[in-house]
Amino acid sequence: MSLWHRFWSNPYKWGLWHWIGGRPWTHIWRDIYHMAPLVIQVLWFFIGVAIFIWQGWIGVGIFWAIYAFGFLEGHFHWGTKWIKGQQGD
Repeated sequence: MSLWHRFWSNPYKWGLWHWIGGRPWTHIWRDIYHMAPLVIQVLWFFIGVAIFIWQGWIGVGIFWAIYAFGFLEGHFHWGTKWIKGQQGD
């Protein structure tokens, strides 16, 4: 199978997974969260500070509303047990 055909048959899986370790970025992010949760919290803090500098309190409020919605949706739809190094389909 040619490189061109592999890419166009599934551009997300080949194009993105190929560059970030051969599995979904969500699994990689989940592994980082379970190995170093403080790093993720510090990252969110600095993202909030950057949005405050850029947009003010309204921007921070909108960001956290979107984040809270995503957080809830993630718990509703991604309630599977964490497996270290989990592979995608």
